[in-house]
Amino acid sequence: MLIRRIEKFLRDTDMPPTKFGRLAAQDPRFVLDLRNGREPRPMMEMRCDAFIRGYREAMHAA
Repeated sequence: MLIRRIEKFLRDTDMPPTKFGRLAAQDPRFVLDLRNGREPRPMMEMRCDAFIRGYREAMHAA
């Protein structure tokens, strides 16, 4: 489930949910909406997963 992966990412990186929404989905309310039951489309889910993967790779490379 996407929201669980995002919540884990937010805890691991200490990133605020609004920042994640702006960077990954161009929507600062994205995570808040997911928490309230919003169902993302498959392309948005893939986009968020790609953002998380890329962010973690960049952190490990630094």
